[in-house]
Amino acid sequence: MAGWSEPGYRAEEEEVRTEVARLAGFVTRASYEDLSEDAVLQLRIRVLDALGCAIGALGAEPVEMIRTLVRELGGNPLATMIGGEKTAPDRAALYNSALVRYLDYNDSYLARGETCHPSDNLGAILAACEYAGAAGSELLTALAVSYQVQCRLSDVAPVRSKGFDHTTQGAYAVAAGAAKALALDEARCANAIAISGTANNALRVTRTGRLSHWKGLAYPNTASSGLHAALLARQGITGPAEVFEGNKGFMEAIAGRFTIDWEAEDLEAVRKTIVKKYNAEIHSQSALEGILELRANHGFSASDIERVELDTFDVAYNIIGGGEEGDKSDVRTKEEADHSLPYMLAVALLDGEVGPGQYRPERIARRDVQSLLRRVSVRPDPELSARFPLEMPARIRIVLTGGRTLSTEKKDYEGFFTRPMSWSQVSAKFEKLVAERCDASLRREIIDAVAHLEDIPVRGLADLLSRARAGKKQGAASRAS
Repeated sequence: MAGWSEPGYRAEEEEVRTEVARLAGFVTRASYEDLSEDAVLQLRIRVLDALGCAIGALGAEPVEMIRTLVRELGGNPLATMIGGEKTAPDRAALYNSALVRYLDYNDSYLARGETCHPSDNLGAILAACEYAGAAGSELLTALAVSYQVQCRLSDVAPVRSKGFDHTTQGAYAVAAGAAKALALDEARCANAIAISGTANNALRVTRTGRLSHWKGLAYPNTASSGLHAALLARQGITGPAEVFEGNKGFMEAIAGRFTIDWEAEDLEAVRKTIVKKYNAEIHSQSALEGILELRANHGFSASDIERVELDTFDVAYNIIGGGEEGDKSDVRTKEEADHSLPYMLAVALLDGEVGPGQYRPERIARRDVQSLLRRVSVRPDPELSARFPLEMPARIRIVLTGGRTLSTEKKDYEGFFTRPMSWSQVSAKFEKLVAERCDASLRREIIDAVAHLEDIPVRGLADLLSRARAGKKQGAASRAS
């Protein structure tokens, strides 16, 4: 049997194709024409949403640390860094992915045993497409591939309970998307996925206990590594052909046995992903919508609150409610605050919103929120747990001084796949996030470029993104073309 490194190799010549070869076949067969009209719309929405998160994060301290390092190390100027300058594609992928991820405001996908953020793949795919001179339609196709791979692996091969992070499945997804963006043939695509999947098995300690900067940087690291793997495969470097099913491979060592019929897969997974309404961990969204509705509909102040009680599903409790991933009442940093249901519910009641401003150090440290969050109790409810992930259920009670009780129950929120956000709603979110970093003209140009992404080269979009600036508004020039 021929090896992947031999020039005449074709994956279909194997008597029994490996799982990674089957996946590579899916990736190379995928085309823009396979996407439904709604899937194209949802991809555009996710791109705009992720770019809003990225531009809104310009100037954030950990992201600036990465930018400083990239400047120090240098790199051929082949891919754009959002906010200006160019560097090597894998370094641009690291930086741009860190921007997308930092605010923790980008999209999510919910599986029974796993949660992921598929737009985490955008930074790598944007860099790969710009480097390859790809069209916007090719970016949308490569991104759809990443969404499909990551969502389907999250469905059938969850790793959280085994002590591994969701970036583990992401290693396969980002390499698949990058390989598609670089137009690799099937053999090289399989090598890219195998290299990335073998090399990037991340520990869940990233998101347990005391949280660090790495919570927001773990996937950017995987994104950079996945693109790097695709670039290595492009040069002919080979990877373990039995990465999934082989001796000590992904199935045996981590995930257990699973099957995906890649010949039957489509590119529609993006339609089941969800957009965040609030700048908060995804499993908090319905509870936050409910508590803000109670605040708006009833006349009370924070000083009237005796206690807040939230019944929620087990995944929310375990990750952000004080369950198996650690206590959530000791909140000092942005990373801890946006993964603490008590903090997020308390600050929502006090401020009437949950956005980037609620994670400033001075806001987190204030006595009002630190006091109120300790009067928030979170409990798992088996009945609510059984309804997840088809719903995001929450039952909320606010007990006021004097015994008055306010309550509500939610099954989803605006942005969930059962109540998807429209293009205009996501455009408004984008405008709000980037207002201090792009003037009105540049904001309109970026929105228009994403709305017509299939009709423009990726380098046109990258040029627009280079004009955003941290801390000040920046004028715009001509529309991408």
